[in-house]
Amino acid sequence: MNPTGSPRLTVIGTGYLGATHAICMAVLGFEVVGVDVDQSKIDKLSSGEVPFFEPGLPELLAKALESGRLRFTTSFQEAGAFGDVHFVCVGTPQQPGSDAADLTYVEAAVRGLAPYLDRRALVVGKSTVPVGTAKRLTGILHDLAPAGTDVELAWNPEFLREGFAVDDTMRPDRLVFGVASDWAEERLRAAFKPVLDLGTPVVRTDLATSELVKVAANSFLATKISYINAMAEVCEAVGADIKDLADSLALDDRIGGKFLKPGLGFGGGCLPKDIRAFAHRAEEIGVGQAVSFLRHVDDINRRRRARTVDLVREVLGGQISGKRIAAWGAAFKPNSDDIRDAPALDVARTMHGLGGHVRVYDPAALDNARRSFPELRYGESALDVARDADVVVLLTEWADFREIEPDALARVVQHKRIVDGRHALDATQWRAAGWEYRALGRS
Repeated sequence: MNPTGSPRLTVIGTGYLGATHAICMAVLGFEVVGVDVDQSKIDKLSSGEVPFFEPGLPELLAKALESGRLRFTTSFQEAGAFGDVHFVCVGTPQQPGSDAADLTYVEAAVRGLAPYLDRRALVVGKSTVPVGTAKRLTGILHDLAPAGTDVELAWNPEFLREGFAVDDTMRPDRLVFGVASDWAEERLRAAFKPVLDLGTPVVRTDLATSELVKVAANSFLATKISYINAMAEVCEAVGADIKDLADSLALDDRIGGKFLKPGLGFGGGCLPKDIRAFAHRAEEIGVGQAVSFLRHVDDINRRRRARTVDLVREVLGGQISGKRIAAWGAAFKPNSDDIRDAPALDVARTMHGLGGHVRVYDPAALDNARRSFPELRYGESALDVARDADVVVLLTEWADFREIEPDALARVVQHKRIVDGRHALDATQWRAAGWEYRALGRS
């Protein structure tokens, strides 16, 4: 405990979640040590470089380092000696060849830290894990920590939105504390005091419920997205307009407009793998039927990618091979450089595989895309990749793309054809400028 009475914090794992949490907590006034086994991550963060794209975070990292309240290390021994509250923020990706979550990194983090916990401390999981994981990790902690049962485990799920992670960390809409004792809740409240002082609601619950909150939330959001995209399939079959349908539904306050936007569907490192892991875990514990609909949610989402390729083919008169295609977007969403399970790159790769001459541009994700998909060609700007294009395909709804004037684009393309995979453009404006405009679920 430092002299001010605030707990000293460690953050195990300095990827997207961990680095954001460590930086923001230091800016809020806590003494923080970030821990990672990847020396290159530690070196970058220590030198003031955020190793991923997130608006506002580089400036906060500089501020946190300058304050002297934040440092980074690869030493679990140093973390154990320093910290009162230890946040586990490592990744839980999908297992290769399975829908299950890979808990290798979570377990390794707990096993790496536990031998250095020789006094009363709280370990707090923030990673998204299958229900029942916390109970198992509690046993590992008690077995390996010199302090034994004086070390408690709590769960505090994260709800970060890429592109808005700073606000979501420092001004969250709620905090969920999964705890097994009043002491654990008190420690968590101390570790979030500046956030709680803003009036942030807290839900205190048990470990199992806190593990379920994140996957339940993501499953609901994924279902809402896939629902409106299922309606888009119906609209296409009968000649109806999905945008007008979605706008009408959004005016019902029981439904609301958030996550009710039709288009190419969801991707990224959370929603796809979380709903698959949730369905897998539910089957393991004998309640698979209760969430079997999530398999359909996943299927609908995947179909939108194939349907987007079909739409491009239709616009090109039935033939993609040999056509020059400008692909606007690589990240799974705007304000991010994350290309994990990105619908944009999936569509671009499929069109490339069908013989299309595809050129990709993204304001933030080009380096990641080049590393992962060197077979694709890339450009330096939206207009650069559109030069002499037979069709432009908008795949990630960056503001940069929405702000391009139809007439400016018309001066560089071969044919005035645009496929709006995200319903991001004003169809009336583009059609008035002489463009053939197409979007999923619209005639």
